[in-house]
Amino acid sequence: MTSTPTVAVIGAGISGLTTLKMLEDYGIEAVCFEASDRIGGNWAFDNPNGSSSAYRSLHIDTSKHQLSFRDFPMPEEFPDFPHHTQIKQYLDDYAEAFDLLRSIEFETRVQHAERLPEGGWELTLDRTGAAAGDGAAGGTAETRRFDLLVVGNGHHWDPRFADFPGEFTGEMIHSHAYIDPWDPLHLMDKKILVVGIGNSAADIAVELSSKIMRNEVVLSTRSSAWIVPKYIAGKPADKYFATLPYVPYAWQRRVIQMMQPLSAGTPEGYGLPKPNHKFFEAHPTQSVELPLRLGSGDVTAKGDIARLDGKTVHFADGTSAEFDVMIQATGYNTTFPFFDRDFLSADANNHVPLYKRMFSPGIDDLVLVGFAQSTPTLFPFVEAQARLVAAWAAGLYATPPVEEMRRVIVEDEKKYIGHMLDTPRHQQQVDYFLYEHDMRTKEIPRGLERARAQGATGRTRVTA
Repeated sequence: MTSTPTVAVIGAGISGLTTLKMLEDYGIEAVCFEASDRIGGNWAFDNPNGSSSAYRSLHIDTSKHQLSFRDFPMPEEFPDFPHHTQIKQYLDDYAEAFDLLRSIEFETRVQHAERLPEGGWELTLDRTGAAAGDGAAGGTAETRRFDLLVVGNGHHWDPRFADFPGEFTGEMIHSHAYIDPWDPLHLMDKKILVVGIGNSAADIAVELSSKIMRNEVVLSTRSSAWIVPKYIAGKPADKYFATLPYVPYAWQRRVIQMMQPLSAGTPEGYGLPKPNHKFFEAHPTQSVELPLRLGSGDVTAKGDIARLDGKTVHFADGTSAEFDVMIQATGYNTTFPFFDRDFLSADANNHVPLYKRMFSPGIDDLVLVGFAQSTPTLFPFVEAQARLVAAWAAGLYATPPVEEMRRVIVEDEKKYIGHMLDTPRHQQQVDYFLYEHDMRTKEIPRGLERARAQGATGRTRVTA
């Protein structure tokens, strides 16, 4: 007899949830393993599995109009830029609406995923629960076998620290550990250095530089950044943003680069170093308040760090200052702790060559979801990937030959990141509108043709 394949999903964040929903649409049941006792991943504030990077004051930087799943709009009563508690509620409502919780095994960490010689996967599971944030086994272990594996463990949970010459002897944390000015450190009456200029760095610098905190806050940035407003003409700025798939991408960038100074000025105009790149050659930073804090003198901007000497930080411009605290908002490593490193891992620059940001060439029973820095929105991007995952699991999508996959990987990376700064942060950059158009109009239909050419009418497996 035949049946649909057995599918395992790692992680119950947005990637795992959308995958479960799309698989259900195709009538394919899956089991999702979640190390925590709750769904939400990065959006589950104070997540006991240690994966959440959310801080107490965090609001989403993408408006709800761009963030909503296409088949599950955010509530109209939500503000334009919801708080993280509202995003978590939205995900809870999504899971309830599509009856996803029944497919999730909570407090179950995948310790190891091994691809079997004959195909399929053997997963070693640890039932120690959500508190085992370091991944160390010690509870009840078991093994389970599956035909297909979907990886959605996220890429904003393994902090990446900058490596500066010398040693800093003050207190130092990564922004991943930051909760509020009193947790995990007491951050009042301090000299604080925030390293980085992404959205988290901007938010933390703004919060700690409030005069009521009595801090001295310096923001150090190696590349600087273009700051984009959250509102234009009284409406969320990203409502005006959409990349046109039929117009050359380079032309669109040039137009946007000319318009940017008219909408938000230049970074050096309010005290940041001049960026070492043009607009959209690195991920921009969204902040209403950072330019004001810089212009008010509440935050001072400096360039790159040359070296550390105790509590003294020497900057590349030849100046130096003493600090009590350093907060590194320096990004994250892309990490798959359940795979052997020689099987699949990112390189030192965070690069993982994946076909359509999903498939590793030569491994036809594995797919990764959500491993991209999508502009301007992540949730619909993940939703678009999940649609392909479901078609793939149902046998209605097939990848091309390995050599073709490798050729397209190089072609797509040139398209999406060839113009970007070559940094770990930008190895996974994609434009959502171009990506989704490619998936909907080209890749999924072509994948169906490939599957049919292979004689598939739907994926099946033989059982006893």
